[in-house]
Amino acid sequence: MPTVFPLQPPPHGSILRNLITDVAGVRVGHAHDDKLASGVTAILFDKPAVASIDVRGGGPGIRDGVLLEPVNTVEQVDGFTLSGGSAFGLDAGGGAQAWLAERGRGFAIGDATIPIVPGAVVFDMINGGDKAWGRFSPYRDLGYAAADAAGDSFALGSVGAGLGATTATLKGGLGSASATTPAGVTVGAIAVVNAIGSATIGDGPWFWSAPFETGDEFGGLGMPSSFTPDMLQVRLKGAAAASAIENTTLVAVVTDAALTKTQVKRLAMLAQTGFARAIYPVHAPLDGDVVFAAATGVKPVEPLAGLTELGTIAANAVARAIARGVYEATALPFKDAQPAWRDRFRR
Repeated sequence: MPTVFPLQPPPHGSILRNLITDVAGVRVGHAHDDKLASGVTAILFDKPAVASIDVRGGGPGIRDGVLLEPVNTVEQVDGFTLSGGSAFGLDAGGGAQAWLAERGRGFAIGDATIPIVPGAVVFDMINGGDKAWGRFSPYRDLGYAAADAAGDSFALGSVGAGLGATTATLKGGLGSASATTPAGVTVGAIAVVNAIGSATIGDGPWFWSAPFETGDEFGGLGMPSSFTPDMLQVRLKGAAAASAIENTTLVAVVTDAALTKTQVKRLAMLAQTGFARAIYPVHAPLDGDVVFAAATGVKPVEPLAGLTELGTIAANAVARAIARGVYEATALPFKDAQPAWRDRFRR
């Protein structure tokens, strides 16, 4: 049965929750199956949002990604799904779509109404969970349950689509972060970290994202006092046997800015730079990295310097969300499972 998760308490400070749901009109829900060691996260919009996509990884698994390109007709979406299960997890979008259809949500074409729910997947098929599900995968039902659980607050770490995630060195997971521009525009990010690279520096506890950390949201450890050649050694999940289908970081970025579809595309491209601030290495032929971006259309943004500033802050939020996903993760209860950050560094 899908699991429902406890709410993530808000941190101290000026950020309300430090979650993507600090953007008004955005809700997030998780569902996963502990035996399966996989799950789904749904990001839903109270009203359709202008959306686009940026893909940098060499092996992405995406549902309805092409329609998000600015040259194509559909401008707005009703939500996104992020899922485990590799290509099987693309069924999660159908579950969230069914939940939205029951509520009359979607793109109207004549008498038909079709919810638009793009999605992307990570590979978590060999993490120790029981994937012998029979004729039909569970991801459609998990997608429906995640949509049904969506709310303003949600848990981080080994939950939803992040349950089965791993990195080169430590257990991966799901993270989120938010920020506000000086002009008062809010942007939030949510990340599923299943990277071929590492979110931490060398064999130590420090996060590559440390310069962008807000408070102590992922431990407050800063950077090491100096860098050694060993810290810069490339660590790859699976080493020579690594495969593109095994390694992906998925991100959704949402803002309350009023942007065109082309501007949202640029926001996704700018936000993608947050991956390089948080994972080493990244955007390899062995990754399937994807950023979805959406704008709810509330606050005006100057189209040149203003959009650049918004994208820079979005990239910082992406880097923070990636670190939080690893920081908050817990190890899977299987033999030879990857250790979590907290297992190695929190005493």
